[in-house]
Amino acid sequence: MLKLRLDSATGVPPYLQIVQQVRQALLLGYIHVGDRLPTVKEAVAELAINPNTVVKAYRQLEHEGLVSARPGQGTFVVGDLTPVPPGVHAALRRSLERWVRDAYAAGLDDEMVTAMFAMIRTEVRNEGVA
Repeated sequence: MLKLRLDSATGVPPYLQIVQQVRQALLLGYIHVGDRLPTVKEAVAELAINPNTVVKAYRQLEHEGLVSARPGQGTFVVGDLTPVPPGVHAALRRSLERWVRDAYAAGLDDEMVTAMFAMIRTEVRNEGVA
């Protein structure tokens, strides 16, 4: 089952962090159609947040057609995003992990790593290579 996490340092509202994590888990193939998300009660206990925050996130995902709530059973994945093929995912992950380790070893902090990644991503996308 998907383990949700929140990072208060990002400035991203908690409900959007949940939405992003579910979408990313679908894209990366960690969760699939038919899988159950943590119940609202489980998520509230794990994340120490207001139940309405989890409900808001799950409603957003339901609006996107990715999940469906089943009364008394939980919220289940019903939609799919095109996942990254496993071999490609593993190779890219190793490459990115090496890059991040090198960046930290060179003295970059989280903010600098994020800024550099965002800048490069924008430049590559603008070149039409994405």
